[in-house]
Amino acid sequence: MQQRQVQTHTDFLTNVVQLRERARANLEDGAVTPSYTEDVQRTIEILQSVLATELVCSLRYTMNALAASGISSEGVKKEFDQHAMEEMQHARLVAERINQLGGKPDFNPAKLTAKSASQYTEAETLVEMIKENLIAERIACEHYRELIRHFSDKDPTTRIMLEQILMKEEEHANDMRDLLVAHEGTPMLSDTA
Repeated sequence: MQQRQVQTHTDFLTNVVQLRERARANLEDGAVTPSYTEDVQRTIEILQSVLATELVCSLRYTMNALAASGISSEGVKKEFDQHAMEEMQHARLVAERINQLGGKPDFNPAKLTAKSASQYTEAETLVEMIKENLIAERIACEHYRELIRHFSDKDPTTRIMLEQILMKEEEHANDMRDLLVAHEGTPMLSDTA
């Protein structure tokens, strides 16, 4: 039978002293402390891709809000505008996290589509716009779920940020699905459940 070690008040104080000493070392690393177990540069690269994805999605939604036309487009335009703003908020969160990790967020337009998980597509009709946005949201949801599993407990701050963004992306996907149903006139859910 193994003996359990009991942590005493003195052990805890010693740990606090060591914690304070470690905090004073390597100040140039900012938020990245010795307990950060993930590869910082790899995390920054991943987040650059997330940033690009959010920016591309914001641009696509903005373009769709401007280009949408037709008798029933006003409500859809408002939805596209709302999603564009929310995607830009996500981009800002991701850019701030890259900065916290000591990286420089890459907003270079020439590199965005190559780094983005979703594509920038220009659809001609309202239904095509909705479908393309639904596809992009589904890509983002799947991509972010994979990244959440990857970061797990190795980088809880990044994981929690991605979880918050994922919640909104799932909402966006649901909104696009509802718009698609409304504009195609066919329900996508079966009556048997």
